[in-house]
Amino acid sequence: MSKYKVFSMFDGVGGFVVGLDNANLTLKEPFFETTHTNQFEPSRKSQDAYEVGVYNYPHVQHSNDDIMQVSNKYLEEMKAQGVNMIVGGFPCQDYSVARSKKHEMGIEGKKGVLFWEIIRAVNHIKPEYLILENVDRLLKSPSSQRGRDFAIMLGAFAQLGYSVEWRVINAADYGRAQRRRRVFFYVYRNDTPFALAMDEKYGKPKKENNIMTYDESTFDNYIFQDGLFARQFPIEQEAYKKRRYSDTLSDKDILNEEYIVDISDNFTGTIWNTGIMRYGQYFTIDTEPVMEAPKTLGEIVREAKEYYVREYGEEEYNQYIANYQFDDDNPKLKKFEYLRGPKKIERVADNGHKYIFSEGGMSPYDSLDLPGRTMLTSEGSVNRSTHLLKVDGKYRLLTPIEAELLQDFPPDWTKFKKDSLGNVHEVSDRMRLFFMGNALVTGIVERIGIELGEIVREYNTVEV
Repeated sequence: MSKYKVFSMFDGVGGFVVGLDNANLTLKEPFFETTHTNQFEPSRKSQDAYEVGVYNYPHVQHSNDDIMQVSNKYLEEMKAQGVNMIVGGFPCQDYSVARSKKHEMGIEGKKGVLFWEIIRAVNHIKPEYLILENVDRLLKSPSSQRGRDFAIMLGAFAQLGYSVEWRVINAADYGRAQRRRRVFFYVYRNDTPFALAMDEKYGKPKKENNIMTYDESTFDNYIFQDGLFARQFPIEQEAYKKRRYSDTLSDKDILNEEYIVDISDNFTGTIWNTGIMRYGQYFTIDTEPVMEAPKTLGEIVREAKEYYVREYGEEEYNQYIANYQFDDDNPKLKKFEYLRGPKKIERVADNGHKYIFSEGGMSPYDSLDLPGRTMLTSEGSVNRSTHLLKVDGKYRLLTPIEAELLQDFPPDWTKFKKDSLGNVHEVSDRMRLFFMGNALVTGIVERIGIELGEIVREYNTVEV
Protein backbone atom coordinates (compact mmCIF):
# COMPACT_ATOMS: atom_id res chain seq x y z
CA MET A 1 0.00 0.00 0.00
CA SER A 2 1.38 3.41 -0.99
CA LYS A 3 2.13 5.95 1.71
CA TYR A 4 1.35 9.00 -0.42
CA LYS A 5 -1.48 9.33 -2.90
CA VAL A 6 -0.63 12.11 -5.31
CA PHE A 7 -2.63 14.67 -7.29
CA SER A 8 -0.58 15.94 -10.24
CA MET A 9 -1.74 19.42 -11.28
CA PHE A 10 -0.80 20.94 -14.66
CA ASP A 11 0.36 17.42 -15.43
CA GLY A 12 1.68 17.92 -18.97
CA VAL A 13 2.81 14.48 -20.14
CA GLY A 14 3.39 13.21 -16.62
CA GLY A 15 6.89 14.33 -15.67
CA PHE A 16 6.19 14.32 -11.95
CA VAL A 17 4.48 10.94 -12.24
CA VAL A 18 7.48 9.43 -14.02
CA GLY A 19 9.93 10.91 -11.52
CA LEU A 20 8.01 9.67 -8.47
CA ASP A 21 7.50 6.22 -10.01
CA ASN A 22 11.27 6.00 -10.51
CA ALA A 23 11.81 7.13 -6.91
CA ASN A 24 9.70 4.16 -5.81
CA LEU A 25 12.23 1.83 -7.45
CA THR A 26 15.07 3.21 -5.33
CA LEU A 27 12.92 3.30 -2.19
CA LYS A 28 11.99 -0.35 -2.95
CA GLU A 29 8.35 0.15 -2.07
CA PRO A 30 5.31 1.86 -3.64
CA PHE A 31 5.89 5.03 -1.65
CA PHE A 32 4.14 7.35 -4.11
CA GLU A 33 1.02 6.53 -6.10
CA THR A 34 -0.40 9.10 -8.48
CA THR A 35 -4.16 8.64 -8.31
CA HIS A 36 -5.40 11.87 -9.95
CA THR A 37 -4.11 14.25 -12.62
CA ASN A 38 -5.40 17.41 -14.24
CA GLN A 39 -4.18 18.56 -17.64
CA PHE A 40 -5.89 21.17 -19.80
CA GLU A 41 -4.46 23.25 -22.63
CA PRO A 42 -6.81 26.24 -23.02
CA SER A 43 -5.38 27.43 -26.34
CA ARG A 44 -5.82 24.09 -28.14
CA LYS A 45 -8.84 22.17 -29.39
CA SER A 46 -6.80 18.96 -29.38
CA GLN A 47 -5.78 17.89 -25.86
CA ASP A 48 -2.73 15.85 -26.89
CA ALA A 49 -0.81 15.99 -23.60
CA TYR A 50 -3.86 14.82 -21.67
CA GLU A 51 -4.37 11.95 -24.12
CA VAL A 52 -0.72 10.90 -23.78
CA GLY A 53 -1.32 10.66 -20.03
CA VAL A 54 -4.45 8.56 -20.55
CA TYR A 55 -2.46 6.19 -22.78
CA ASN A 56 0.50 5.83 -20.41
CA TYR A 57 -1.43 5.69 -17.12
CA PRO A 58 -4.82 4.02 -17.73
CA HIS A 59 -5.24 3.29 -14.00
CA VAL A 60 -5.07 6.98 -12.99
CA GLN A 61 -8.14 9.22 -12.72
CA HIS A 62 -7.41 11.89 -15.33
CA SER A 63 -9.24 15.22 -15.55
CA ASN A 64 -9.26 17.29 -18.74
CA ASP A 65 -11.25 20.18 -17.30
CA ASP A 66 -9.96 23.72 -16.97
CA ILE A 67 -8.56 23.65 -13.43
CA MET A 68 -10.54 26.81 -12.66
CA GLN A 69 -13.72 24.84 -13.40
CA VAL A 70 -12.80 21.86 -11.21
CA SER A 71 -15.26 21.94 -8.31
CA ASN A 72 -14.38 22.16 -4.65
CA LYS A 73 -16.48 19.02 -4.20
CA TYR A 74 -14.17 17.13 -6.58
CA LEU A 75 -11.14 18.26 -4.57
CA GLU A 76 -12.80 17.19 -1.33
CA GLU A 77 -13.57 13.80 -2.88
CA MET A 78 -9.86 13.43 -3.59
CA LYS A 79 -9.13 14.06 0.07
CA ALA A 80 -11.74 11.47 1.06
CA GLN A 81 -10.02 9.00 -1.28
CA GLY A 82 -6.74 9.52 0.55
CA VAL A 83 -4.92 12.08 -1.60
CA ASN A 84 -2.33 13.68 0.70
CA MET A 85 0.28 15.13 -1.67
CA ILE A 86 0.16 17.61 -4.57
CA VAL A 87 2.76 18.08 -7.31
CA GLY A 88 2.89 20.35 -10.34
CA GLY A 89 4.79 22.68 -12.59
CA PHE A 90 2.66 25.82 -12.98
CA PRO A 91 2.87 28.83 -15.31
CA CYS A 92 4.78 31.96 -14.33
CA GLN A 93 2.22 34.78 -14.34
CA ASP A 94 1.43 38.08 -12.63
CA TYR A 95 0.70 37.18 -9.01
CA SER A 96 -0.17 40.63 -7.73
CA VAL A 97 -3.28 40.80 -5.60
CA ALA A 98 -5.71 43.49 -4.57
CA ARG A 99 -8.46 44.00 -2.06
CA SER A 100 -11.67 42.54 -3.37
CA LYS A 101 -14.65 44.78 -4.00
CA LYS A 102 -16.50 42.95 -1.27
CA HIS A 103 -14.14 43.48 1.62
CA GLU A 104 -15.31 40.40 3.49
CA MET A 105 -14.04 38.19 0.63
CA GLY A 106 -10.44 39.01 1.45
CA ILE A 107 -8.02 39.13 -1.47
CA GLU A 108 -8.30 38.19 -5.09
CA GLY A 109 -5.56 37.47 -7.58
CA LYS A 110 -5.72 38.50 -11.22
CA LYS A 111 -8.11 36.34 -13.23
CA GLY A 112 -6.50 33.25 -14.68
CA VAL A 113 -3.45 33.19 -12.43
CA LEU A 114 -3.19 29.47 -11.84
CA PHE A 115 -1.12 29.55 -8.65
CA TRP A 116 -4.31 30.44 -6.79
CA GLU A 117 -5.79 27.15 -8.01
CA ILE A 118 -2.98 25.37 -6.18
CA ILE A 119 -3.89 27.30 -3.05
CA ARG A 120 -7.55 26.38 -3.55
CA ALA A 121 -6.60 22.71 -3.88
CA VAL A 122 -4.47 22.94 -0.73
CA ASN A 123 -7.41 24.49 1.13
CA HIS A 124 -9.65 21.55 0.31
CA ILE A 125 -7.22 18.61 0.24
CA LYS A 126 -4.87 19.80 3.00
CA PRO A 127 -1.96 17.68 1.73
CA GLU A 128 1.00 16.91 3.95
CA TYR A 129 3.47 17.73 1.17
CA LEU A 130 3.70 19.55 -2.14
CA ILE A 131 6.51 19.47 -4.70
CA LEU A 132 6.24 22.33 -7.19
CA GLU A 133 8.36 23.63 -10.08
CA ASN A 134 8.64 26.88 -11.99
CA VAL A 135 11.08 28.91 -14.07
CA ASP A 136 13.86 30.46 -12.01
CA ARG A 137 13.00 34.02 -13.07
CA LEU A 138 10.04 33.70 -10.70
CA LEU A 139 12.40 34.64 -7.85
CA LYS A 140 13.05 38.03 -9.47
CA SER A 141 9.64 38.89 -10.87
CA PRO A 142 8.25 41.37 -11.53
CA SER A 143 11.11 43.60 -12.64
CA SER A 144 9.38 46.59 -11.02
CA GLN A 145 9.28 44.91 -7.57
CA ARG A 146 11.76 42.05 -7.60
CA GLY A 147 10.80 39.01 -5.56
CA ARG A 148 7.24 40.15 -4.92
CA ASP A 149 5.54 37.28 -6.74
CA PHE A 150 7.52 34.61 -4.92
CA ALA A 151 6.96 36.39 -1.61
CA ILE A 152 3.21 36.34 -2.24
CA MET A 153 3.40 32.58 -2.76
CA LEU A 154 5.36 32.13 0.45
CA GLY A 155 2.81 34.24 2.29
CA ALA A 156 -0.11 32.24 0.88
CA PHE A 157 1.44 29.00 2.13
CA ALA A 158 2.29 30.57 5.50
CA GLN A 159 -1.35 31.53 5.99
CA LEU A 160 -2.42 27.93 5.38
CA GLY A 161 0.07 26.58 7.93
CA TYR A 162 2.86 25.40 5.63
CA SER A 163 6.62 25.89 5.43
CA VAL A 164 8.42 26.24 2.10
CA GLU A 165 11.96 25.25 1.18
CA TRP A 166 13.21 26.23 -2.28
CA ARG A 167 16.23 25.75 -4.50
CA VAL A 168 17.14 26.73 -8.04
CA ILE A 169 18.57 23.59 -9.64
CA ASN A 170 20.41 23.37 -12.95
CA ALA A 171 19.85 19.73 -13.92
CA ALA A 172 23.28 19.44 -15.56
CA ASP A 173 24.97 20.45 -12.28
CA TYR A 174 23.62 17.24 -10.77
CA GLY A 175 24.47 14.71 -13.44
CA ARG A 176 21.64 15.14 -15.92
CA ALA A 177 21.98 15.71 -19.66
CA GLN A 178 20.45 19.18 -19.98
CA ARG A 179 21.39 22.65 -18.79
CA ARG A 180 17.94 23.49 -17.48
CA ARG A 181 17.52 25.81 -14.48
CA ARG A 182 14.28 25.62 -12.56
CA VAL A 183 13.16 26.54 -9.05
CA PHE A 184 11.73 23.66 -7.04
CA PHE A 185 9.58 24.04 -3.93
CA TYR A 186 9.37 21.52 -1.10
CA VAL A 187 6.25 22.52 0.85
CA TYR A 188 5.32 20.75 4.07
CA ARG A 189 2.49 21.16 6.53
CA ASN A 190 3.60 22.49 9.90
CA ASP A 191 2.13 19.56 11.82
CA THR A 192 4.05 16.84 9.93
CA PRO A 193 6.66 14.91 11.94
CA PHE A 194 9.44 16.53 9.91
CA ALA A 195 8.11 20.04 10.64
CA LEU A 196 7.73 19.26 14.34
CA ALA A 197 11.30 17.95 14.43
CA MET A 198 12.48 21.20 12.82
CA ASP A 199 10.56 23.14 15.50
CA GLU A 200 12.37 21.16 18.16
CA LYS A 201 15.79 21.64 16.57
CA TYR A 202 15.53 25.28 15.49
CA GLY A 203 12.83 26.57 17.81
CA LYS A 204 9.71 28.50 16.99
CA PRO A 205 9.94 32.23 16.32
CA LYS A 206 9.33 34.70 19.11
CA LYS A 207 6.72 37.39 18.85
CA GLU A 208 8.00 40.94 19.12
CA ASN A 209 5.51 43.75 18.48
CA ASN A 210 3.18 41.09 17.06
CA ILE A 211 5.80 40.10 14.42
CA MET A 212 7.28 36.60 14.31
CA THR A 213 11.08 36.74 14.42
CA TYR A 214 13.98 34.31 14.28
CA ASP A 215 17.66 35.14 14.56
CA GLU A 216 19.24 35.94 11.17
CA SER A 217 21.42 32.81 11.02
CA THR A 218 18.98 30.40 12.68
CA PHE A 219 18.46 28.27 9.59
CA ASP A 220 22.02 28.11 8.23
CA ASN A 221 22.38 24.45 9.19
CA TYR A 222 19.00 23.71 7.65
CA ILE A 223 19.90 25.35 4.34
CA PHE A 224 23.37 23.80 4.12
CA GLN A 225 22.76 20.38 5.68
CA ASP A 226 19.34 19.40 7.07
CA GLY A 227 16.87 20.45 4.38
CA LEU A 228 15.60 18.15 1.66
CA PHE A 229 17.57 19.90 -1.07
CA ALA A 230 20.78 20.03 0.96
CA ARG A 231 20.55 16.30 1.62
CA GLN A 232 20.01 15.33 -2.01
CA PHE A 233 21.65 18.18 -3.97
CA PRO A 234 24.81 19.17 -2.03
CA ILE A 235 26.01 22.77 -2.06
CA GLU A 236 29.19 24.56 -1.05
CA GLN A 237 29.09 25.34 2.67
CA GLU A 238 29.48 29.11 2.39
CA ALA A 239 27.24 31.74 0.85
CA TYR A 240 28.43 32.86 -2.60
CA LYS A 241 29.98 36.33 -2.20
CA LYS A 242 28.42 36.34 1.30
CA ARG A 243 25.00 36.96 -0.24
CA ARG A 244 22.29 36.25 2.30
CA TYR A 245 19.12 37.89 3.49
CA SER A 246 16.39 37.29 6.06
CA ASP A 247 13.23 39.15 6.92
CA THR A 248 9.54 38.79 7.62
CA LEU A 249 7.29 38.73 4.57
CA SER A 250 5.04 41.39 6.10
CA ASP A 251 4.81 43.48 9.25
CA LYS A 252 1.24 42.28 9.64
CA ASP A 253 0.18 39.16 11.49
CA ILE A 254 -0.05 36.07 9.26
CA LEU A 255 -3.77 35.70 9.92
CA ASN A 256 -4.52 39.36 9.23
CA GLU A 257 -6.88 39.64 6.26
CA GLU A 258 -4.55 42.29 4.79
CA TYR A 259 -1.45 40.06 5.03
CA ILE A 260 -1.15 39.03 1.36
CA VAL A 261 -2.21 42.44 0.10
CA ASP A 262 0.50 44.03 2.25
CA ILE A 263 3.12 41.72 0.73
CA SER A 264 1.88 42.54 -2.76
CA ASP A 265 1.98 46.29 -2.11
CA ASN A 266 5.07 46.65 0.05
CA PHE A 267 7.52 43.75 -0.37
CA THR A 268 11.07 45.07 -0.89
CA GLY A 269 13.20 42.11 0.19
CA THR A 270 15.75 39.97 -1.63
CA ILE A 271 15.25 36.37 -2.75
CA TRP A 272 18.33 34.24 -3.51
CA ASN A 273 18.46 30.82 -5.16
CA THR A 274 18.14 28.84 -1.93
CA GLY A 275 16.00 29.40 1.12
CA ILE A 276 13.43 28.42 3.71
CA MET A 277 10.25 30.13 4.91
CA ARG A 278 8.74 29.21 8.27
CA TYR A 279 5.94 31.01 10.07
CA GLY A 280 6.12 34.05 7.80
CA GLN A 281 9.86 34.69 8.10
CA TYR A 282 12.26 33.68 5.35
CA PHE A 283 15.99 33.03 5.15
CA THR A 284 17.68 33.03 1.78
CA ILE A 285 21.28 32.44 0.68
CA ASP A 286 23.01 32.53 -2.70
CA THR A 287 24.53 29.05 -2.92
CA GLU A 288 26.76 27.15 -5.33
CA PRO A 289 26.30 23.47 -6.24
CA VAL A 290 28.79 20.73 -5.51
CA MET A 291 28.96 19.73 -9.14
CA GLU A 292 28.37 16.23 -10.47
CA ALA A 293 29.60 15.23 -13.93
CA PRO A 294 26.72 15.67 -16.39
CA LYS A 295 25.58 13.20 -18.99
CA THR A 296 26.44 14.46 -22.49
CA LEU A 297 24.51 14.89 -25.72
CA GLY A 298 26.72 12.20 -27.21
CA GLU A 299 25.55 9.73 -24.58
CA ILE A 300 21.94 10.65 -25.31
CA VAL A 301 22.49 10.07 -29.04
CA ARG A 302 24.00 6.64 -28.34
CA GLU A 303 21.24 5.64 -25.92
CA ALA A 304 18.56 6.66 -28.41
CA LYS A 305 20.22 4.69 -31.20
CA GLU A 306 20.64 1.59 -29.03
CA TYR A 307 16.97 1.74 -28.09
CA TYR A 308 15.77 2.19 -31.67
CA VAL A 309 17.97 -0.56 -33.09
CA ARG A 310 16.89 -2.92 -30.32
CA GLU A 311 13.20 -2.19 -30.88
CA TYR A 312 13.03 -1.78 -34.65
CA GLY A 313 16.34 -2.77 -36.29
CA GLU A 314 19.52 -1.20 -37.69
CA GLU A 315 18.21 -0.53 -41.19
CA GLU A 316 15.05 1.01 -39.76
CA TYR A 317 17.18 3.31 -37.58
CA ASN A 318 19.12 4.57 -40.61
CA GLN A 319 15.86 5.32 -42.41
CA TYR A 320 14.45 6.99 -39.30
CA ILE A 321 17.45 9.21 -38.63
CA ALA A 322 17.53 10.35 -42.27
CA ASN A 323 14.28 12.23 -41.61
CA TYR A 324 16.19 14.59 -39.31
CA GLN A 325 19.35 15.06 -41.40
CA PHE A 326 20.18 17.95 -43.73
CA ASP A 327 21.89 17.65 -47.08
CA ASP A 328 24.85 20.02 -47.43
CA ASP A 329 22.92 22.26 -49.84
CA ASN A 330 19.78 22.47 -47.70
CA PRO A 331 18.87 26.18 -47.30
CA LYS A 332 17.92 25.53 -43.67
CA LEU A 333 21.60 25.03 -42.87
CA LYS A 334 22.35 28.53 -44.17
CA LYS A 335 19.54 29.84 -42.02
CA PHE A 336 20.96 28.08 -38.94
CA GLU A 337 24.40 29.50 -39.75
CA TYR A 338 22.94 33.01 -39.77
CA LEU A 339 20.81 32.52 -36.64
CA ARG A 340 23.67 31.07 -34.60
CA GLY A 341 26.20 33.63 -35.78
CA PRO A 342 26.97 37.11 -34.35
CA LYS A 343 24.87 39.97 -35.67
CA LYS A 344 24.13 43.66 -35.35
CA ILE A 345 20.80 44.81 -36.73
CA GLU A 346 19.28 48.28 -36.81
CA ARG A 347 15.75 48.22 -35.43
CA VAL A 348 13.05 50.81 -34.82
CA ALA A 349 11.12 50.96 -31.55
CA ASP A 350 7.37 51.66 -31.40
CA ASN A 351 8.12 55.31 -30.61
CA GLY A 352 10.26 55.65 -33.73
CA HIS A 353 13.59 55.49 -31.91
CA LYS A 354 16.29 53.64 -33.86
CA TYR A 355 18.63 51.29 -32.03
CA ILE A 356 21.13 48.52 -32.74
CA PHE A 357 20.14 45.00 -31.72
CA SER A 358 23.28 42.92 -31.20
CA GLU A 359 23.65 39.22 -30.55
CA GLY A 360 26.82 37.26 -29.87
CA GLY A 361 27.76 34.20 -31.86
CA MET A 362 27.41 30.64 -30.67
CA SER A 363 28.96 27.37 -31.79
CA PRO A 364 27.86 26.40 -35.33
CA TYR A 365 26.47 23.17 -33.87
CA ASP A 366 25.97 21.65 -30.42
CA SER A 367 28.90 19.75 -28.95
CA LEU A 368 28.28 16.07 -28.28
CA ASP A 369 30.75 16.32 -25.39
CA LEU A 370 28.52 18.69 -23.39
CA PRO A 371 25.03 18.41 -21.91
CA GLY A 372 22.23 19.80 -24.04
CA ARG A 373 21.05 23.39 -23.80
CA THR A 374 17.62 24.25 -22.39
CA MET A 375 14.95 22.84 -24.67
CA LEU A 376 12.10 25.19 -25.57
CA THR A 377 8.70 24.44 -27.07
CA SER A 378 10.09 25.61 -30.44
CA GLU A 379 12.63 22.74 -30.47
CA GLY A 380 12.92 21.28 -33.97
CA SER A 381 11.99 24.47 -35.83
CA VAL A 382 14.60 26.63 -37.54
CA ASN A 383 15.60 29.06 -34.80
CA ARG A 384 18.59 29.96 -32.65
CA SER A 385 17.49 27.89 -29.64
CA THR A 386 16.97 24.61 -31.53
CA HIS A 387 19.69 22.00 -31.09
CA LEU A 388 21.72 21.40 -34.25
CA LEU A 389 23.85 18.25 -34.10
CA LYS A 390 26.68 16.99 -36.27
CA VAL A 391 26.77 13.20 -36.05
CA ASP A 392 28.92 11.03 -38.33
CA GLY A 393 29.61 14.07 -40.52
CA LYS A 394 25.93 14.90 -41.03
CA TYR A 395 24.03 17.88 -39.63
CA ARG A 396 20.67 17.03 -38.11
CA LEU A 397 18.02 17.90 -35.55
CA LEU A 398 17.19 16.12 -32.32
CA THR A 399 14.79 13.21 -32.69
CA PRO A 400 11.74 13.05 -30.39
CA ILE A 401 13.32 10.07 -28.62
CA GLU A 402 16.51 12.06 -27.94
CA ALA A 403 14.41 14.95 -26.63
CA GLU A 404 12.61 12.55 -24.27
CA LEU A 405 15.91 11.19 -23.00
CA LEU A 406 17.20 14.75 -22.42
CA GLN A 407 14.28 15.16 -20.00
CA ASP A 408 14.82 11.69 -18.46
CA PHE A 409 11.60 10.28 -19.88
CA PRO A 410 11.52 6.70 -21.17
CA PRO A 411 12.11 6.53 -24.94
CA ASP A 412 8.91 6.81 -27.01
CA TRP A 413 7.01 8.03 -23.94
CA THR A 414 5.03 10.49 -26.07
CA LYS A 415 4.68 8.36 -29.22
CA PHE A 416 1.05 7.39 -28.60
CA LYS A 417 -2.11 8.97 -27.23
CA LYS A 418 -5.59 7.60 -26.50
CA ASP A 419 -8.71 9.60 -27.31
CA SER A 420 -12.06 9.67 -25.48
CA LEU A 421 -13.35 6.75 -27.57
CA GLY A 422 -10.40 4.59 -26.60
CA ASN A 423 -8.72 4.85 -30.00
CA VAL A 424 -4.90 4.99 -30.03
CA HIS A 425 -3.13 7.45 -32.35
CA GLU A 426 0.48 8.35 -33.06
CA VAL A 427 1.57 11.80 -31.95
CA SER A 428 3.31 14.06 -34.47
CA ASP A 429 7.03 14.74 -34.09
CA ARG A 430 6.33 18.46 -33.77
CA MET A 431 3.95 17.91 -30.87
CA ARG A 432 6.35 15.48 -29.16
CA LEU A 433 9.11 18.08 -29.27
CA PHE A 434 6.68 20.72 -28.00
CA PHE A 435 5.85 18.44 -25.05
CA MET A 436 9.52 18.09 -24.15
CA GLY A 437 10.11 21.83 -24.39
CA ASN A 438 7.37 22.23 -21.77
CA ALA A 439 8.45 19.33 -19.57
CA LEU A 440 10.76 19.05 -16.59
CA VAL A 441 13.80 16.84 -16.01
CA THR A 442 12.22 13.84 -14.36
CA GLY A 443 15.56 12.75 -12.89
CA ILE A 444 15.47 15.78 -10.58
CA VAL A 445 11.94 14.90 -9.44
CA GLU A 446 13.12 11.33 -8.87
CA ARG A 447 15.84 12.50 -6.49
CA ILE A 448 13.43 14.82 -4.66
CA GLY A 449 11.05 11.88 -4.28
CA ILE A 450 13.81 9.63 -2.96
CA GLU A 451 14.80 12.21 -0.35
CA LEU A 452 11.22 12.87 0.68
CA GLY A 453 10.78 9.13 1.14
CA GLU A 454 13.89 8.98 3.32
CA ILE A 455 12.67 11.98 5.36
CA VAL A 456 9.33 10.31 6.01
CA ARG A 457 11.06 7.07 7.00
CA GLU A 458 13.34 8.97 9.36
CA TYR A 459 10.78 11.22 11.03
CA ASN A 460 7.42 9.46 10.81
CA THR A 461 6.98 7.05 13.69
CA VAL A 462 3.50 5.95 12.68
CA GLU A 463 2.13 4.62 9.40
CA VAL A 464 0.71 7.33 7.18
